Amino acid sequence: METMVWQPQRAPLMTRWGEALQPEAVWPEYPRPQLVREEWLNLNGVWQFGIAPRAQATPPVFEGEILVPFAIEAALSGVRRSLQPEERLWYRCIFEVPPAWEGKRVLLHFGAVDWEAEIWVNGYRVGSHQGGYLPFVFDITPYLRSREQDLIVAVWDPTDTHWQQRGKQTRQPHTIWYNSVSGIWQTVWLEAVPAHYVAGLRITPDVSGQAVRVRVLTGGTAALHDVRAEVLAEGVKVAEVSVPTSESEMIISLPSPRLWSPDSPFLYDLVITAERDRVRSYFGMREFRLGRDAQGRTRVLLNGEPLFMLGPLDQGYWPDGLYTPPSEEAMRWELAFLKRLGFNMLRKHVKVEPARYYYACDQMGLIVWQDMPNGGRAQTGFEGLVTLLLGLHQGDQRALWRFGRQSLESRADYRQELQAMVDHLYHFPCIGVWVPFNEGWGQFEARAIADWLKAYDPTRLVDHASGWYDQKGGDFCSYHVYGKPLRPILPEEERAVALSEFGGYSLEICNHLWNPRKRFGYKHFKTIPDLTSAYERLLDEQVRPWVEAGLSAAIYTQTSDVEIEVNGYLTYDRAVVKMDEERVRAVHERLMQTAREAAEGTGEAG
Repeated sequence: METMVWQPQRAPLMTRWGEALQPEAVWPEYPRPQLVREEWLNLNGVWQFGIAPRAQATPPVFEGEILVPFAIEAALSGVRRSLQPEERLWYRCIFEVPPAWEGKRVLLHFGAVDWEAEIWVNGYRVGSHQGGYLPFVFDITPYLRSREQDLIVAVWDPTDTHWQQRGKQTRQPHTIWYNSVSGIWQTVWLEAVPAHYVAGLRITPDVSGQAVRVRVLTGGTAALHDVRAEVLAEGVKVAEVSVPTSESEMIISLPSPRLWSPDSPFLYDLVITAERDRVRSYFGMREFRLGRDAQGRTRVLLNGEPLFMLGPLDQGYWPDGLYTPPSEEAMRWELAFLKRLGFNMLRKHVKVEPARYYYACDQMGLIVWQDMPNGGRAQTGFEGLVTLLLGLHQGDQRALWRFGRQSLESRADYRQELQAMVDHLYHFPCIGVWVPFNEGWGQFEARAIADWLKAYDPTRLVDHASGWYDQKGGDFCSYHVYGKPLRPILPEEERAVALSEFGGYSLEICNHLWNPRKRFGYKHFKTIPDLTSAYERLLDEQVRPWVEAGLSAAIYTQTSDVEIEVNGYLTYDRAVVKMDEERVRAVHERLMQTAREAAEGTGEAG
């Protein structure tokens, strides 16, 4: 078989950043901005790949080249081929460890691999990992040799044939379900650390106490000693604390701290030094909670003040990179576009982004409602019951066994992934709300899950069941409304009210469609002026009265078109803005002004 040399494939649409992509400089930025070291090596670039039956335990012939970190289904991977559940995808990368790292531990990091990965270094099995959205790491020091290193990665991804969490991925895309993402889709990298090192930081702002709490998580075999933290504001040291061991939490006083908000996203720098290790980080001082406005209505408060949150539902898909934006420049351009429209938040829908995404939101001042990427096979509730009854009716004697077993496996996987997601993203000040369940997708014990979440992370709010199957838990009465008029619903005594999805107004832009023969949206328009006018009427005439009645958040569907969905502010290739920007900014400002007056009791509602 002739070896396939890497070159980008053509997707139905390409972005301008994808067109300009250089394989020798793909996602070159430091991948973990919340914990920065100087000695690191990016392994992104052209790797070898091969595909073999899942049962095959040894690497196949590596017949082609693939660009990491793009999933095999993405055009920018150079392959653009679906991975089937009965197959395994194998990768090979040859690299060298810098000579200056001699005597140090070498860690191998994966930003995200979907779904089950096994790793070998120089023929030795290093370990395995399950989960498609979160980072993992291996200490590969014992397996290194003096010459070049041989890294093998094998990936199995069952997509929608299994019980794992997968968001909107499917093998047969349709309506609101999109292309699957298999294999490596975030940066792969190495770093050098001393024998005992800082493995992570758990940073908790305490606005009312005018302090920040820092817990140092350690790697290696023992606690770190002589741990020192320095806090800097715009390069000037403002605080310093030392503790004898990393087992002690550091409480750093910050009198009259500068607060983080969408209008003023101020970030403090943090430097941690312990024994032979030194890392750089940052944090923001902010507080999310519920409280009362001047009219006594339950609202979201940021730093003690009512804040109306307005922004889009954001799927995080790109036509040429799928889950992986073609570049950081592309990712930041889109976030800056949302800020330019006057938004102060977004809802990250059933996907976890690379760490640099949340870093950008921290810097720009965009609050994130973070979904748990659920969607594992539903075997409970009505859907599960129908599946069970159909199986029994067809004489499937194992239907009942599968019903219980799959449900338990999916639930255990969900709980484990949810906790790991919270741990991973805990650092980022932009995240204000956890969303454990979207609508009824795999929903179970939603109120208990919300109670656990609020106890595990009391610094954020929880939308426990976005859209429906409300279990009266969490911090929000959460509504999804499409295709019918919006009717104001008042906040509860203990819960704010959120319009967590609405709109979905659609417009097709010729030459910017994923599939000109198919489209999906909730209400269709023919021109940019028509769509803009309808959007203005929707916000002015329907959302505004709800804001006056006490609405705390409105989340419009959505940032961009995605595959055959044509309901974005942007086309899928991010080439065309589908509404008049000036008019959209103006209607957003009117809505925000209404929210301020309603909360203060100075407007018509007061």
